[in-house]
Amino acid sequence: MESFLIKAAQLIVALAFLVIIHEFGHYIIARSFGIKVEKFYLFFNPWFSLAKWKPKKGKPKYDKDGNEKASWRDTEYGIGWLPLGGYVKIAGMIDESMDKEQMAQPEKPWEFRAKPAYQRLAVMLGGVMFNFILAIIIYSGIAWYWGDKYIPLEQAYEGMDFVEAAQRVGFRNGDIPLMADGEKIDAADGDFAYRMADAKVVTVLRNHKDTVNIPIPDDFLFRLNDDKGFLTYRVPVFVYRVQPGDAADKAGINEGDRIIAVDTIATPSLTELTAALKNYVEKPVNVTLLRDGKEMMVTAVPNEFGRLGFQLSPITEVYPTVTVRYGVFESVPKGWEIGTTTLSNYVGSMKHVFSSEGAQSLGGFGSIGNLFPDKWNWFTFWQITAFLSVALAFMNIIPIPGLDGGHVMFLIYEVVSRRKPNEKVMEYAQYAGMLFLLLLLVYANGNDLFKAFFK
Repeated sequence: MESFLIKAAQLIVALAFLVIIHEFGHYIIARSFGIKVEKFYLFFNPWFSLAKWKPKKGKPKYDKDGNEKASWRDTEYGIGWLPLGGYVKIAGMIDESMDKEQMAQPEKPWEFRAKPAYQRLAVMLGGVMFNFILAIIIYSGIAWYWGDKYIPLEQAYEGMDFVEAAQRVGFRNGDIPLMADGEKIDAADGDFAYRMADAKVVTVLRNHKDTVNIPIPDDFLFRLNDDKGFLTYRVPVFVYRVQPGDAADKAGINEGDRIIAVDTIATPSLTELTAALKNYVEKPVNVTLLRDGKEMMVTAVPNEFGRLGFQLSPITEVYPTVTVRYGVFESVPKGWEIGTTTLSNYVGSMKHVFSSEGAQSLGGFGSIGNLFPDKWNWFTFWQITAFLSVALAFMNIIPIPGLDGGHVMFLIYEVVSRRKPNEKVMEYAQYAGMLFLLLLLVYANGNDLFKAFFK
């Protein structure tokens, strides 16, 4: 229950932050063009709001034609109770509010519909632009504060552990990735795992001597969704600290020892050790160690949980690591590089959505929440938030009425044809788009529930 609450808290904080930035992008650009914004809400507020504030009216200002100028004081700011996003209600615009009464009135100079097409286009692109800029800023901040710390693949001498879906297509625990579609894979590239999953053929080094080519199915990315991952570094079993009085201590296992076998079962990594010890719960078993370069054997009795009672050495102390530091000015191009690569990879992965496997893999808030770790970790939180900001930017620009991309589609039509689309057509398109998005939301979250209860 605790891990669920921590994941839920991270999800709500991240989405609230991203929604505020997205809507602020629309708001600030609309205000810069003198457009009145009637409401600015985090989350939706059908029937009632959790909180709202309407500033007191100040002294009005007028333009050169004597018309009253729009002001930030015209806006009602609030928090809704339905955490499915947020919105700004821009005067004189056909949006989810479907304010037909306002649209039936004569056009006002401070309304959205009264402004030139290029200004309206900038307003509609504001949310997407701010989300992408935010992702660049977060990635830049990560690069500046944490830098890049990685283990070169060739230095990870025990290779990788692969999830079940990866093993079914031909990967084996212990494989060391070499190439994806003939190009060298480098752990310095943050997207090397994605490059492998999206490749046609991945080349690995197996058993430290054999080069093996593994064909990758077209739907492999979606097969990985069920396993929530792809590969992780294998962790050799070096003893960092022994728990006094536990099985390891009683057996004479020391700090710095490496456990290489349990009975006759080789344990090159923690994966094999964990599985082997479960066969000897509360039973004496021979454990082979490497101490100061020499093999030796001790007898240990794993506890009722199949554990010996020692702390594992961190992987960064087992394998050589490379750390790259970035100054303030160096971090910005690095953030841009990561942001654009993330966007490119995300857009590339969309080609699989239109397959039957892709449709089945669609997830809602549960799937997004599962991206976050069980314990709050700021590094991971900001990485996932930046990724979601990129995803939100792209998803909003898709030309579906009800999304920013739907408005952009009509505005591009207006720019090209030099005439405004029929308002009735836009209203009906908005209804259709909102219905489609609602059904998509229900379907995606229904998928989450189905997987939770039946898989």
